[in-house]
Amino acid sequence: MDNDIFQKLIYQLVSNFFVLPIYKFVFQGHLRGAENIPQKDSFILVSNHGSLLDPPLLGHALGRNISFMAKAELFKIPFLGFVIKACGAYPVKRGIADKNTIKTACKKLSNNNCIGIFIDGTRQKNGRVNKPKQGAALLAFKNQKLLLPVAIVNSHRLVRFKFCIPIFSKIVIKVGKPVQPPQSSSRDDLNSVTMLLQENINDLIG
Repeated sequence: MDNDIFQKLIYQLVSNFFVLPIYKFVFQGHLRGAENIPQKDSFILVSNHGSLLDPPLLGHALGRNISFMAKAELFKIPFLGFVIKACGAYPVKRGIADKNTIKTACKKLSNNNCIGIFIDGTRQKNGRVNKPKQGAALLAFKNQKLLLPVAIVNSHRLVRFKFCIPIFSKIVIKVGKPVQPPQSSSRDDLNSVTMLLQENINDLIG
């Protein structure tokens, strides 16, 4: 069996049997803006980041196989490491996308696979986009792919405790309209698209 087909099969199995119950029944997940999700061509999902569970939750909700860049350390965490690897995630050492990581992302996009990038590069305590990086915009330019702004609301406070009783937040995933790739790789063009993504995602969060 082709590796790509096998990975997609595993992705669907993990998404439906492991992620679905957590998304639907634990966090009462809800998707808005599904009409904005491209159904044929690959794209670059760009999102805020508040929880380690963001990649599988986003991938399941959007219904597309989305490979996320993830810190190498996450692959060593029991169960979570299995889930994110099965979902096509690929490691980034020390939070820095090196040449091999970029090549992997470009290869996935050229094979019509979607990739996901957390635009801040790391989790944010307030769940918003605060200090966006230009990596997503640069990848979009190099591969001429649409950027899809997505907000995952409440992931930064998934579980709270009241009198030692866990209270799970409701997750809402909002999909904005696709953003065109930058016209060039100049700093100004990359920054302009990056700022637009930040604005769109934070507007979706509300």
